[in-house]
Amino acid sequence: MLKTLRRYLAAGIIIWVPLIVTVLVIRFLINLMDRSLLLLPPTYRPDALLGFHIPGLGVLLTIVVLLVTGTLGANLFGRRIVGFWESIMSRIPLVRSIYSGAKQVAETVLSDGSTSFKRVYLVQYPRKGVWSMCFQTSTNLEEIQGRTAEEVICVFVPTTPNPTSGFILFVPRSELIELDMSVDEGLKMIISLGVVVPRWRSPEAARLAAGEGAA
Repeated sequence: MLKTLRRYLAAGIIIWVPLIVTVLVIRFLINLMDRSLLLLPPTYRPDALLGFHIPGLGVLLTIVVLLVTGTLGANLFGRRIVGFWESIMSRIPLVRSIYSGAKQVAETVLSDGSTSFKRVYLVQYPRKGVWSMCFQTSTNLEEIQGRTAEEVICVFVPTTPNPTSGFILFVPRSELIELDMSVDEGLKMIISLGVVVPRWRSPEAARLAAGEGAA
């Protein structure tokens, strides 16, 4: 009887916990983007015009602002304004390092040709014989590459269950094992403390399956 109750309780938790977490995350993001409505004059805000609050209107305003900003920044006049703005930011001692760093990260991650966070590897860390999952962040390492004896890759080793913190390592390519799993699958495995393991078919099994299909 107790075993049956435990099974039903676990099934209920499995159903509700992901749903609650998803709702909380989405609500947090919507509330965060709703703050973009503060950019509008008080008399033109939807709450004042309609007399009540509609959650999610800030999402539409955020998308519009991003599209308009991107459109302006893509033409010659907009690029001049952005260049003037960046020249001002580069003259402020503390701000320039934060701004330039954040811009480089955004450009690298959002670039179509970027390889950042596109590959998952295994690396022997924190010691030989112990494997950790890591994500490729950069292969163009300039001085670091020039001062090492062989080709190295910059990888990010996240902590669990919070993958936003971790360590960056410069590892020889020969010491990394590339995995077939996607970055999303790797993050799910890290966040779940290794409980959620992506399904994988070994190359040998794939070849056998292909041979049986051809036969």
